[in-house]
Amino acid sequence: MSAKSQILARLRESLADAPVAPEVPRTYRRQSAAGADEIREMLVDRLVDYRASVHSASVSELPALLDSLISGPVVLPDGLDPQWLPLAEEVAEPLDAACVVTSSTVSCAETGTIILTGQPAEGRREISLIPDHHICIVPAETIVELFPEAWERVAAAGLDGPITMISGPSATSDIELERVEGVHGPRQLDVVILR
Repeated sequence: MSAKSQILARLRESLADAPVAPEVPRTYRRQSAAGADEIREMLVDRLVDYRASVHSASVSELPALLDSLISGPVVLPDGLDPQWLPLAEEVAEPLDAACVVTSSTVSCAETGTIILTGQPAEGRREISLIPDHHICIVPAETIVELFPEAWERVAAAGLDGPITMISGPSATSDIELERVEGVHGPRQLDVVILR
């Protein structure tokens, strides 16, 4: 009998009595009672703590702000609102881009996490991971306090593709416990809260 067959036989034997998984208590908060301004301030605080730069702009101010933030050739998702588009040099391939501009689906203030779900204004996953500089537009109405609220919005969108969660610039402390940025994604993150 092969090792694989032995393992599978043991699994079948241990599951033969069909044990039922216990009910998981869901007593944690699922709805926020905080106001929009308080939630937005919490998100900004977390993002700054994670070493992201945070800006605020109206739709009319956004193109000028994006032009000032863009750091070289830029890759843009096809569905980005044309009113937002900067005048920068656009390239088609993420490998040729120094910078990417995307929108976002929802942001969780409690954890300082921005969630991209691959919608047209966010583009395919690779464009948010390859360029060294990510500028992410966060519409103010998409900011929630709690992760269950954020996850409900993702689920309501009915998307089944990859999800990218961003909490500051890419960083790791694996190597001798020293923080190294840009290992698994953009080294620089600018977040623009669109009010």
